Amino acid sequence: MPEVDAARLRPCRGRDEWPVLVQVWLSAVEATHDFLTADDIAGYRARLSTEFLPAVQVTVAEIDGRVVGFAGQTGRRLEMLFVDAASRGLGAGSALLAAAMSTTPGLLVDVNEQNPQAVGFYLRHGLRVVGRSPTDGEGRPFPLLHLAATTS
Repeated sequence: MPEVDAARLRPCRGRDEWPVLVQVWLSAVEATHDFLTADDIAGYRARLSTEFLPAVQVTVAEIDGRVVGFAGQTGRRLEMLFVDAASRGLGAGSALLAAAMSTTPGLLVDVNEQNPQAVGFYLRHGLRVVGRSPTDGEGRPFPLLHLAATTS
């Protein structure tokens, strides 16, 4: 694994930065969401800048000055966390999750059950399964695991 500087977190710079975040999202989804069809991915991609990103507070992760990941949060809910496929395993996702957990006791996360890499990531970081839904929030056949960070 190449040696890199630690991930640096910062607030998103706004709409002008969203095209970069969409590329990070696409790379991450193509690497981990093999249960989605090309049409599913295109549909979500089209909504990312118009619906999803405007609805959350976005934190960006950079390594060596390059955007490699981001997380979006509303209140206690981590709504999204994506890391560019080429940058996985370098600590950006862990840094984003740790920041969200440190500022939001009892953080809540829904994760696609069909994405075992993401499920394992969250469980390794101390979240626990508190429920399950057979469909996603839009009623599509993508089961969700409801996770919560333990509070001490």
